[in-house]
Amino acid sequence: MTEQATAFSENEQLRGLIEQLNSYISTYHGGEVEFVSFDGKVVKVKLGGACLGCPLSPVTVKGWVEGTVRQFFPEIEKVESIN
Repeated sequence: MTEQATAFSENEQLRGLIEQLNSYISTYHGGEVEFVSFDGKVVKVKLGGACLGCPLSPVTVKGWVEGTVRQFFPEIEKVESIN
């Protein structure tokens, strides 16, 4: 990581990453993903917009959000969606 990245807490870095994912999902798919919490092992997010009720939302959380988060934070065990 760069010096600037280490100036931010892990929580802040996760929030920023999920905000970037949200921007992409919102622009290209009409959905939303919002950072809710992080307990050191599990990140909780909330889906909105076109993701609500979408049958592919579990794939979005597992494959897209969790996959991206774990690329940057391999120590995180999983990402869960809450209502």
